Amino acid sequence: MSNINEITRQIKTDSFQMSLLDGEVRNRALASIEKALQEKKDLIFEANDTDLKNAAAAKLATPIVKRLKFDDQKLSDVISGIQSLITLKDPLWSDLLIRELDSDLTLHKVTCPIGVIGVIFESRPDALIQIATLCLKSGNCAILKGGSEAATTNKVLFEIIHEAGVTAGVPAGFLTLIENRAEIDELLTCHDTIDLLIPRGSNEFVQYIMSHSKIPVMGHADGVCHIYADETAEIEKAVSIIVDSKTQYVAACNTVETLLVHRTAAAQLLPSLKNVLDEKMVAIRGCEETRKIIECEAASEADFGKEYLDYILSVKIIDSLEEAIFHINKYGSHHTDSIITENRDSAAKFMLLVDSAGVYHNCSTRFADGYRYGLGAEVGISTGKLHARGPVGLEGLVTYKYKLYGNGQIVGDYAEGKKSFHFKDL
Repeated sequence: MSNINEITRQIKTDSFQMSLLDGEVRNRALASIEKALQEKKDLIFEANDTDLKNAAAAKLATPIVKRLKFDDQKLSDVISGIQSLITLKDPLWSDLLIRELDSDLTLHKVTCPIGVIGVIFESRPDALIQIATLCLKSGNCAILKGGSEAATTNKVLFEIIHEAGVTAGVPAGFLTLIENRAEIDELLTCHDTIDLLIPRGSNEFVQYIMSHSKIPVMGHADGVCHIYADETAEIEKAVSIIVDSKTQYVAACNTVETLLVHRTAAAQLLPSLKNVLDEKMVAIRGCEETRKIIECEAASEADFGKEYLDYILSVKIIDSLEEAIFHINKYGSHHTDSIITENRDSAAKFMLLVDSAGVYHNCSTRFADGYRYGLGAEVGISTGKLHARGPVGLEGLVTYKYKLYGNGQIVGDYAEGKKSFHFKDL
């Protein structure tokens, strides 16, 4: 039996102990983690500085370096996330349904932990904190594998969080860090001990995970997000929303990558938008008609399905709401898409027919985030439609079981007509 198999079997055992922990114990552990992160922030920043220097020496891409950086602001953000998490209602053992099937025969649908969750994520060290604390609050054990470029920071964060959690009374298996990339393939074979995988990375990587494991996979690949500005869009409002969606944090999966503009709005919107985007050093790649209005690079077909994660925006002029919806559903990744319009009927149709986890009206795509939804951060964004969709917070990290309380009832009596159900919701 391999080492990873042995480790995951012990974690599986600890996951049952996790499910027994009272909500107050889990909250106390979260508070302990928050305190430890504050007290040891210099150690964290020192480790992150090492990773940043290694990234510079390796000449890693700018978006990766932006995700890698862990400073006072990111620490403040994750601390706020933990504080918010503590205040949220305990997601475990809540009745979703209580139904009396017959006298003395009552069915309860009750929330419970998923169990053991494996999360393989990109270079963001703050993701480690978010994932670890969300899994703790929801009573799950987490196995984490971060990007090698953040190895030093991740190791320090793991050690701080693990020590604080165990000291507060949480089983040691509540959090495990895998540091060797070669162990990922071994992890994928542990379908009898790992209940769910959440990969966060490139489309190719996510597809690899899905095709090489029997473990259920939840998550998203690319974040090809769109904004459609229709003929009624207010120019000042539209420019503000588009610029925020593109530049507020360019390396995020909810950053807008393609702007669709209704033909009648293009002549007024695009020059105003270009002036601001030029100041932000954003390169525009436009369709042929866009290039007749503003000076920009030519967009290729491939640009309209690309996740740049960089200061690049593709722009296309279109004729109708229907064309916008068709384009988004064809080229998008079903992540987050927004319409800028003063026509409520158009907004309603857009939000009904765009097949994405998040559909917005007159606001930035950057709101697609667990913390901003009040979910207490997130383990990732799910663009699938089973179990969880959109930012996956506490609700997405619990499942449910049916508990049936009886008093000697047998199915034979109902099959033979001696007794009958009288379904009554309590």
